[in-house]
Order: sequence, then C-alpha cells, then structure tokens
Amino acid sequence: MTTLPGIAQPPSRSERWLLAGGVTIALAVSFWIAQDRLTWLLETVWAMVGLALIAWKWPRFPLTRLLCWLLALHALVLIHGGAYTYAKTPLGFWLQEWLGTERNPWDRVGHWMQGFVPAILARELLLRCTPLRRGGWLVYLVLAACLSFSAFFELIEWWSALVYGADADAFLATQGDQWDTQWDMFLCLCGAAASLLLLSHWHDRELGPAVLAGK
Repeated sequence: MTTLPGIAQPPSRSERWLLAGGVTIALAVSFWIAQDRLTWLLETVWAMVGLALIAWKWPRFPLTRLLCWLLALHALVLIHGGAYTYAKTPLGFWLQEWLGTERNPWDRVGHWMQGFVPAILARELLLRCTPLRRGGWLVYLVLAACLSFSAFFELIEWWSALVYGADADAFLATQGDQWDTQWDMFLCLCGAAASLLLLSHWHDRELGPAVLAGK
C-alpha cells in the first residue's frame, strides 16, 4: 500500500473540537428554528455528510488547518441558508441593504463559497493523492472540479423541482431571476479563481515540502 506524505500543519486537537462542535451546534440550532424543514435538509445535508466523512477518515487522512477552517465556514453559510431559506436570511437582508441590491444576495454568497472553499479541497486532494504537481494543469483541474460540482448542484435543484414541485421553491432560491443558474455557476468560478490566487501560497506552507515534492 502506498503511504501518503504527511502534511506540515494539521489543526490541533482543540481546534478540531472547536470546529466540529461549532458546526454541530449550529446544525442543531438551525434545525430548531428552521422555517422549512425540507429546505433545511436539502441545504444542510452537505455539511452533515462532510462532517461525518472527515471524522471517519481523519486518523488516516487529516486535513490542513486552512482547509478545516474553510470547510467550517462554508458549513455555516449553508446552515444559515438552510435555517431561514436563502431568500429570507437575516445576514442576506443586511447585505441587501448595505449593497443596495434588489434581492437577498445570500444565495450568491453561497455559490461564491461553493467555488472558494472546494477549490482548496480539490487542490489538497490532487496534490496529496495524485502525481499532479503545482502548475497550470493543477489550476485547470481545480477550476474544472469546482465548475463540475456547481453544474451537478444545478442538476440537483432541477431534479428537486421535478420531484417536489412548488415545495422546492425555497431550495431553488431563484427569487424570480431567469439567469439564476448562470449567475450561480459564474460566481462559483469567481470564488474558485479568487481562492487559488489568494490562498495557494498559504496552502503550500501548510501542506509542507514533502507533499509538494510528491515524496
């Protein structure tokens, strides 16, 4: 069996408990206050599955500190949207007033995060689990992975609309925008590109020279 190189900076035990506990508490509170339990489930299931998967794989595959904090932040964005529905989130209304937009923009934030955080996740998996090294192909494949997931999520929204009909309106969160799907995918791409530009060097330091050299 091939042994994966160890990372330089995983989160401390106390950090792991803080992040996992914070996300778990947020899930519990959001379920309690959720205005639409079906929407809550559809929006937060990703956070629940991700938390369980990370806990299961952690002994053999710990993640970098940066990625763990990003995943927790992404989970909180999803949980906030699931609790209130994206069109009615309090933080979204605050952003709407601050930015002067015509609609609650929290779903735009969610789709930007759908690129910003998974870009680092894809980058870490590609560098640690494949022979791929830093360079143009890594950037291309990370962006492609984020866009493919965004497209798959749009298919999930379509399937949900077919299955649940009007009950899925809150999950779709289009708010009357006929270009909502295109905006979602564009913002995901912008988030992924911004993540690679802003965080790649930071991520490299946390991965460490052994991972970057493929040893």
